[in-house]
Amino acid sequence: MHIVQFYKDYPPIQGGIEHHLQSLSEALAARGHRVTVVFAAPGRRGWRTQRNGVDLVATPRQLTLARAPISLPLLWQVPRLHPDLIHFHHPYPFGDLALLTVQSPLVVTYHSDIVRQRVLGTLTAPLIERTLRRAARIIATSPSLVHSSPWLQRHRERVRVVPFGIPPLPLPDPHLVATLRQRFPGPNALFVGRLRYYKGVDRLIRALALLPFGHAIIAGGDATVRGADLIRLATELGIHHRVHVLGEVDQATLRALYALADVLVLPSVARSEAFGIVQIEAQLAGLPVICTELGTGTSYVTAHRRTGLVVPPDDPPALAAALTELWCNPERARAFGLAGRERAVTEFQFADMVTRIEQVYAEALTVSP
Repeated sequence: MHIVQFYKDYPPIQGGIEHHLQSLSEALAARGHRVTVVFAAPGRRGWRTQRNGVDLVATPRQLTLARAPISLPLLWQVPRLHPDLIHFHHPYPFGDLALLTVQSPLVVTYHSDIVRQRVLGTLTAPLIERTLRRAARIIATSPSLVHSSPWLQRHRERVRVVPFGIPPLPLPDPHLVATLRQRFPGPNALFVGRLRYYKGVDRLIRALALLPFGHAIIAGGDATVRGADLIRLATELGIHHRVHVLGEVDQATLRALYALADVLVLPSVARSEAFGIVQIEAQLAGLPVICTELGTGTSYVTAHRRTGLVVPPDDPPALAAALTELWCNPERARAFGLAGRERAVTEFQFADMVTRIEQVYAEALTVSP
C-alpha cells in the first residue's frame, strides 16, 4: 500500500509529532508499505530524498504564520501523488487547505486542539471541520482527549483511540551516569522537552523556590521560551545554583539523565500538551512522573497515585508538595516507578501502536468509496 504521511515538519526539526511521524513512517516502510512523507522544507528550497526506506518530499517554504509554514506547492504536491491512503497529522491549518482537492482515502491523527492561536483557529475552523468530516477514520491518542475535545466529540463514531508507543530504551552508559551524578547529586527533578510556553517549565522553577532542597535539570532546546529566561528567573528567585538548564542533549546523555533523576516532571499549563510522550520514556526508565491535569492524555499516561502524581496546572505550591512527597518517600517513588515501567511495557508498545494504526488504515479503505 502506498501511504502518504502529511504534516508541516519532519526531523531534523525537533518535536513530539515530528519524532512520531518519523518513527511511524520508517516502521511502516519496514513492514513493506511504500511510504512518502510530504512536508514543508525548513528553507526556501524544496528537495526530495529517501531516508531509511521512506521517500521524503520537502516543498519550499514561502513564509511562516503563527508557527505554521506556508508552502504553496503543497497545494498540488499532495494530490499529485495519488496514494492509496493519506495520513494527515493535525494541527496544520494550511495542510487542511491542501486537502481540499485530495480524493484518496483519508486518516487524520488529531494530536491536539489549536489552543494559543485563537484568531487563526477561528478563521480556519471551517477548513478543519471539513477535514474531519471527510476523514474515513480519526485517530486520537487517548480516551481523555476524545472526551474533552469538542472537535472529536462531533465525530466520535469515526474516532479510534491509538496511544503513542515507543521502542525500548537502550541501557545508559554507567560511566556517563556516574559522571553526571557527581555534577547533579540530587534529589533531582528532570524536565525533558522543547521549551515552549505550554510546557510550564517556569512553574517547576517557582515550585523549587518554595523548597529548601532539590534540583531541577532542564533538558531541551529553545522554542517559544529561552533557556536564558529560565536561568534569569532562577537567579531572581535565588536558586540559580539548583536549576540546571542544559539545552538540547544527545540520546546518550538523555538516557543517563533518566537514570540519575528521581522524578520526571511535566508541568504543562495548556491543552497543547495532549499526551506527553516523554512520560513513557521516563516510565520505561523506571521513574515516577509528576504531570498536570489538563483534560488531555497527560493524566491518561500517568495514573494518579499508581505511576506518579497528577497536580493542577499553573499551581507551583501543589507541584512543590508533590516533589516533597516523592523526594521524602523514596519507597513510594520507587513503587510508582516500577508500576510505570509495567504500564509502559503493557500499554505503550511501539509495535502494538503500528499494528493498530495499520488496522485503522484497513478500516478506512473499507469504508472509503
